[in-house]
Amino acid sequence: MSGEITQEPVTDSQKKLIQDEFNTNVAFYVHLKAFNDNVRADLKKRIKEVFFFTKGIHWKFDSFGIEKPGSRSSDILGYFIFRTTDVEKLKKLFLDEFKDYDNAIKISCSVAKYQKTEELFFDLEV
Repeated sequence: MSGEITQEPVTDSQKKLIQDEFNTNVAFYVHLKAFNDNVRADLKKRIKEVFFFTKGIHWKFDSFGIEKPGSRSSDILGYFIFRTTDVEKLKKLFLDEFKDYDNAIKISCSVAKYQKTEELFFDLEV
């Protein structure tokens, strides 16, 4: 029945969609001294190094970007947002890779924990 909403997954494709009971998002904001053409490439290179060393940490990369002054603060911010189950290990790896970054003033972090309150399933026939 196309479009019928159920409390539990019925089809195999719906079963693959089941989301974790808990979700922890970790946002790292790198406050930058300056921004030029090389900064974006350098930040991407450093974050690839973080990924390289994340064996044993369950994580998923959500987003990366650079914000100019004004939207959240007066600083230029390079931001990285992850979903993880081990905040401490991810924090250590991130700090190890960025502690010698000369363009950084500081790194601010945010950890947000979400709990699933409801999950429903349905298929749409196309």
